[in-house]
Amino acid sequence: MAIDISLIFKIAAIGILVSILNLVLKHSGRDEMAMMTTIAGLIIVLLMIVKLINNLFTTVRAMFEIY
Repeated sequence: MAIDISLIFKIAAIGILVSILNLVLKHSGRDEMAMMTTIAGLIIVLLMIVKLINNLFTTVRAMFEIY
């Protein structure tokens, strides 16, 4: 299983969107809301990566199973 290039683009798009929201919210004086959007973006990306790590461990376990 190869990593799809669209996943990299999705992560980059989330990062750009979160950074723009962060700047807009900080300039409007809502620092707490800006921090929450940053944390939410981080959690979303981490959940995407956890799925890939799970697939990696499943593949490695399948490779080293004794038949």
